[in-house]
Amino acid sequence: MNVNIQTVHFDADVKLKSHIEKKIEKLNHFHDRITKVDIYLKLDNIVHNIKDKIVEIKVVIPKHEFFVKQSCKSFEQSFEMALESLITQIKRKKQKSVA
Repeated sequence: MNVNIQTVHFDADVKLKSHIEKKIEKLNHFHDRITKVDIYLKLDNIVHNIKDKIVEIKVVIPKHEFFVKQSCKSFEQSFEMALESLITQIKRKKQKSVA
């Protein structure tokens, strides 16, 4: 699984990146053929006032892609919410392919 973390208009600290990488490893429990994970961390700027932290996650498996976008007051919280939604999508897809 190839994990790519990109930040837009800021530099993420090592603590945030390691937190994300540790949590992303859990995706292997839900699907064993994940080839690529792209994570985008963005700041939602409205007239130079930083409002929300946006996390976008794209997961690629053979013949399918999953995409989730979440925004919240912190990157950790946004990431957790996005990851939960992503896990739900992966589980649903896997159930459909088994049935």
